[in-house]
Amino acid sequence: MTKRFNMLILMLLSVFMVLSGPKLSESARTFTVINNCKETVWPAVTPGDNFNGGGFVLKPGQSMVFTARVSWSGRIWGRTGCNFDKNGNGSCETGSCGSTLQCVASGKPPAMLTEFTLAAVDFYDVILVTGSTCHCVSGCDGDLRPNCPNELAVKANGKKVGCRSVCDVFDTDEYCCKGRYGNAAVCNPTYYSKKFKEACLTAFSYAYDDPSSSFTCSGTDYVVAFCSTRKRPMCTYRHHKIPCPNVSGSVGLKSLRWWAVMLGLLMMINLWINF
Repeated sequence: MTKRFNMLILMLLSVFMVLSGPKLSESARTFTVINNCKETVWPAVTPGDNFNGGGFVLKPGQSMVFTARVSWSGRIWGRTGCNFDKNGNGSCETGSCGSTLQCVASGKPPAMLTEFTLAAVDFYDVILVTGSTCHCVSGCDGDLRPNCPNELAVKANGKKVGCRSVCDVFDTDEYCCKGRYGNAAVCNPTYYSKKFKEACLTAFSYAYDDPSSSFTCSGTDYVVAFCSTRKRPMCTYRHHKIPCPNVSGSVGLKSLRWWAVMLGLLMMINLWINF
């Protein structure tokens, strides 16, 4: 009887450890960075200690997976038209952070930025205020470059490769939300910001675009996809599996925990009967 009781206590402790183990929301987030463009993209991240040092290359169709600890706060953006040597030195047509593949500084406009602050509740947003290059899935439903107004366009070899922000081009108080336009009451959307908003409904299109462009999440993973749409299914890598939204066969962390509980209970019943 004593032996059976000891085994029962041991199994109960095992089940308790499964249920009380560290949750994803308390430890880290998985970032899956995908290039759906027809061209090569050089994603950049600052601070980038956990992201291949802050810069890497993705050819069309390629993706990379990274893990960032809760407390990380940083930016991710894409660079295009880059040329780096074997030592990682070179330059980019758009989004350049200097002369290196691995970034330690923010990208030079035009660059569409995704900003993240990881905590118990995460905050993230997509910023067009600094211009745009290849677009990210969380903010846009189309590529801004083909329809970029000529006065904002950045061109290389006759092709539009980026779209500068209106503030960067004209540098007026009205477009930059500064001076007497330096508050939300008088700094309103402009013709240009409205054009950006049409393609990127959930992105910052001007300085005081906060209400519709800041988001919170809890205990989730993130996908940063270049040249995609918000309606396109996205998959992320977690626990050596690739769960996708609205796709059958994906097993979440909570489901795995409860399967472990059920298995433990079945083992306890079996031990109780056989002893």
